[in-house]
Amino acid sequence: MALPVAFFGVFFAYPVAAIVSRGLNGDGDGEGHGGWRFGRLLDVLGQSDIRHVLWFTTWQALASTALTLLLALPAAYVFARFAFPGKEVLRAVVTVPFVLPTVVVGTAFLALVGRGGLLDELWGVRLDTTVWAILLAHVFFNYAVVVRTVGGLWAQLDPRQEEAARMLGASPFGAWRRVTLPALAPAVAAAALMVFLFTFTSFGVVQILGGPTFSTLEVEIYRQTSEIFDLSTAAVLTLVQFVAVGAILAVHAWTVRRRESALRLVDASMTARRPRGAGQWALLAGVLVTIVALLLLPLAVLVQRSFDAPDFAYYRALTSDDGNVFLVPPIEAVGNSLEYALAATAIAVLIGGLAAAALTRSGAGRLVRGFDALLMLPLGVSAVTVGFGFLITLDEPPLDLREAWILVPLAQALVGVPFVVRTMLPVLRAVDVRLREAAAVLGASPWRVWREVDLPMVRRALLVAAGFAFAVSLGEFGATVFIARPDNPTLPVAVARLLGRAGELNYGQAMALSTILMLVCAVALLVLERLRTDRTGEF
Repeated sequence: MALPVAFFGVFFAYPVAAIVSRGLNGDGDGEGHGGWRFGRLLDVLGQSDIRHVLWFTTWQALASTALTLLLALPAAYVFARFAFPGKEVLRAVVTVPFVLPTVVVGTAFLALVGRGGLLDELWGVRLDTTVWAILLAHVFFNYAVVVRTVGGLWAQLDPRQEEAARMLGASPFGAWRRVTLPALAPAVAAAALMVFLFTFTSFGVVQILGGPTFSTLEVEIYRQTSEIFDLSTAAVLTLVQFVAVGAILAVHAWTVRRRESALRLVDASMTARRPRGAGQWALLAGVLVTIVALLLLPLAVLVQRSFDAPDFAYYRALTSDDGNVFLVPPIEAVGNSLEYALAATAIAVLIGGLAAAALTRSGAGRLVRGFDALLMLPLGVSAVTVGFGFLITLDEPPLDLREAWILVPLAQALVGVPFVVRTMLPVLRAVDVRLREAAAVLGASPWRVWREVDLPMVRRALLVAAGFAFAVSLGEFGATVFIARPDNPTLPVAVARLLGRAGELNYGQAMALSTILMLVCAVALLVLERLRTDRTGEF
């Protein structure tokens, strides 16, 4: 636990605590010092525009969660109970949006519903800068969370229990409501809480699609920090978000424990069968139409917009810096992102692997087990706060890293570590402790026990964890936008900068870069899907 604790202490707890403390003490806002001014909390929360941000953040997260469940639960049933050609490929396609950077998601929907988008050209309808664009983009991003989390459990529920209820006279809906739904409730609750967490802390999607009208807590923290330079208000909003995320994660941990301990499961391959009857075929067709319209159409429009200019003009423009948007040609962001993501993946696998190994040891105390929940915090704490915290804390020896190349991978690894831990924990917990004990009795050192017993069993899970860490590192935006150097932009930062400038050429280059980023993420996911086994978990 020494290295994971040190890593999170130095690169997460210290920067976040420092920027919050500086803001609450009035440092940097022209108000001087004076201790912890909790009156500032009431002042900030009393502002009408801040109350509107808090209300909209909560409201849109609840609406996004409800809409995602409504559209994704039928797909979870289809993937769990139906067997049909191309099912595994379609499962990978459904998961692609989840690993896409939020900047790409926002760009794809901008091409679909924005000015000059497909809906605008066909019917003169624009949905950008409306709440519907944000809600649909959130459904697009989180669809796979429900399908994987709920569908993975649904596939392992014994269907004979529901069939027994039908034989005893229950209607199809009554049998499902009384038998299947209670068993699925923990998984549905866990999926809903994760969707709520991701949408509550939404940044890239709202930043691109919300315009000046809509702002979440994360977007407002960014605005207060980088545009208004009101660090005090940003610190208060960070604390509010931190408390909210902590409550969400606490409830999520409780639902996961219920899910793990309350059910008896069967082999998922035994429960899927071909659809029967017109109703089941209609359900399958409806799910396929939803996937095409909601998931594939925005991506297809994004790709089409990148080829709008003749002779691949937008892609060729990426090799030039004539637009003065960057200090280097935008195409260099591809190489930068790959280098950063590979370094971040190595760090995340090392830190996450050590943490997962410590959490599965039989001698782990309550303090060690509590660290499991803390590992999830980087997914919910403001990435903007982390990025700005890096700038104001890692600026003195021996940790003067502001000009160091490794600073960006360190920030990206913070987001990748939770995925590594969540992927490796189920497999490590499944390793029979008696195998380790037998190897130790025969004289094997702890390192050799790990190499000979644990590693062969978790090798695929380790590769899957590395794949997820690579994908999320590649798309990290909130912290990277603060610390990426102008001469070394990442792909998400480059896309955001291009979208922030007027002109058809800048817009086209943003679409082209987003297409490149989408393809890189999709390739990483397809490799991951080939490696995934049932023992490696769903995410």
